[in-house]
Order: sequence, then structure tokens, then C-alpha cells
Amino acid sequence: MVEAAAEVPPGTFPSFVAEGTLLVRRGEHDKALPCFTNALLLRPGDRQCLVARSKCYLKLGDTENSLKDAEASLQNDKTFSKGLYQKAETLYTMGDFEFALVFYHRGYRLRPELQKFRLGIQKCQEAIVNSRPFLLIKAQQKLQIKLTKDQKRASKQERVRKPQTERQLLGELYADKAFLEKLLKDEDLMKSSTKQGIKVKDLVSGGITYLNTRTEFWQQQKPIYARVRERKLRQQRWIRDKKRKPDEVARYIAKSMEDIDMLLAGGSPEESLKKAEHVLKTIQGWSDEEVPNKNELVGNLHNCMGNAQMEMGHMDAALQSHQTDLELARQNNLPDAISRALDNIGRVYARIGKFQQAIDT
Repeated sequence: MVEAAAEVPPGTFPSFVAEGTLLVRRGEHDKALPCFTNALLLRPGDRQCLVARSKCYLKLGDTENSLKDAEASLQNDKTFSKGLYQKAETLYTMGDFEFALVFYHRGYRLRPELQKFRLGIQKCQEAIVNSRPFLLIKAQQKLQIKLTKDQKRASKQERVRKPQTERQLLGELYADKAFLEKLLKDEDLMKSSTKQGIKVKDLVSGGITYLNTRTEFWQQQKPIYARVRERKLRQQRWIRDKKRKPDEVARYIAKSMEDIDMLLAGGSPEESLKKAEHVLKTIQGWSDEEVPNKNELVGNLHNCMGNAQMEMGHMDAALQSHQTDLELARQNNLPDAISRALDNIGRVYARIGKFQQAIDT
């Protein structure tokens, strides 16, 4: 949590949030983390920002702070769906599947239309079932029960895995496995026994077996190749589904325009321009039936592009974008858009020193 005595950094809350959001999209969660922390210094307890920082902590493997922020986002509103989902995700990552299931269920009862809660419930139920063998193995180790023949056979099998994948799946436990495998090569130590008469080799082999089983479990839960394939299938379905639902289109447009404005306000005109160009290309590929106000929206996007280009100092490009906005506004008889475009064209002329043209506009 943020200390009250911390010095408030220079900047604004929206600018820190915009910068952090941009860094998250780039996968730079370590750099995004201080951005959200600075934003919380300016607006302590902002639940959206707490969830964003919690996600960063989780990506960086700091589940303790991730859970603290997720819980803090729920402090004043226990029905905050994003906070419930983030807490459930953190608990799931920590291996507390039963508790995670509780919060996935709470979120689903409040927002049954959100598929992520339903998927969370499903993966938690599967994890609880699949994790039972691990609990049995742990209990056997604590009770000092000898390994069964199947466990011995499994411990002797050579497992071919890429170290990078195994390290990613095991996390901090990867170092423990490497240590146990190193001990297994010490023949003198493996021949010895504990005071209770248990062979050290059996204990070490049991530990390796448990970690191998855990690796297989996590690989089943989140296999990398499956995520890539699933993403491709989603993209293919999206392309095939030419007739999109009106609420899906509306949500996409509203979210995209909000992102474009936030990036520009946050001092990232280049990213704002890229986002606007991408949305424009997407919208132009949709039918008028799917986007009833398509011409108005296209003009608005040219307006956003012009504003970003002007911030970047690309005056010729900005002038062209605003003139396109003006043409579309006149073609569709949109008085407010005409006024907006003329005002922006005048500002561009003023910036490049063509004051008479600015006055005429």
C-alpha cells in the first residue's frame, strides 16, 4: 500500500494512468508499476488503479502485494466486479483454488454476463480435482510413508522438457528441483538413511516426483501452445462472424475512443495516433448496417488523428486530417462537426504562422 507521507511526484493522475496502461500493453509491467503507484499517490484508494497495479504485481510474481491491492479495491464496495475477479485470479495463481472459487462465484452472481467469471469457476473446479493427488503425495511425505512402485517408476523416468518452459511453470520451485536433482547424483548420500530409517534417496526422489507432477499439472492448466492456438481460433471466429452484435460494436468503439483520448491527454500522441489509425482501418471494414453512424465516427477519428499530429508537430498531416473531417461533416450535414473541424484548421494555420488564413477560417 502507498504510504501517506510519500512525496507526490510531478504529473497528473490521468497521465500516470495512461503511461502505465501503455506500458502494460507493451508487456513492460515492471515499468508500469511505478506509474500506477504515482497515480495512487495523487488519488489514494482509486479502485481502478488498484486493480491495474495488482495485475502488474501478479505478472511480476509478487502475489502478496497483488492480493493486497485487489482487496483494497474492494474495501468500499464489495460488489466491484473487477476487484472480485482480480482477487480470484491472484488466489488461483497462489494455488488457493477453493478460496479463488468463492470469489469467482461471487463475481458470477453479480455479473453473469461476463464470461471470465464462468471460465474462472470452470478452471478452479478442474484445478481442485487435479490437485488432490498432490495433497496425497504431501501427506505421504509428512507421514513418512514409502513411495509406491508407481511413484518409484515415475521418478526413474527421464523427463524431456525445455528448461525455460519448466522454469516458467515452476517459478521459485525450479531452484528447489535443481537442488534435489544435484543431491540425487551424490551416491554416498543416497545410500544413507534418516534417524527414522527412511532412505534419503526415497525422500529426494519423492520431492522430484512431486515437482514433476506439479509441472505437468500447470502445463495442463496453462499450456503455452494452447493459448496461442486459442487466440488464433478466436481471431478466425471474429473474421467469420461478419455480422457483429450492436452492443459489441458499441463497446469496442466507446473503449477505443476513450483509449485514444487518454493516450493523447497522457502525453503519448504517437500511440494515440497509432490507435486512431488502427480503429479507422477496422471501422472502414465494417458495413453501414453494423455502424449506423459510420461517417460521423470516421470524421471523429480523423479529428483525433489531426490533434495527435499537431501535438507531434506534423502540421501538414494535421491540416489534411482536419480538412478530411470538415469534408465528411459537410457531406453529412453535421453542424457541430463542421464547427469543430474549422476551429482545428484555424489552430493549425495559427501554429504555422498563416494568421490571415487562420482568421478567415
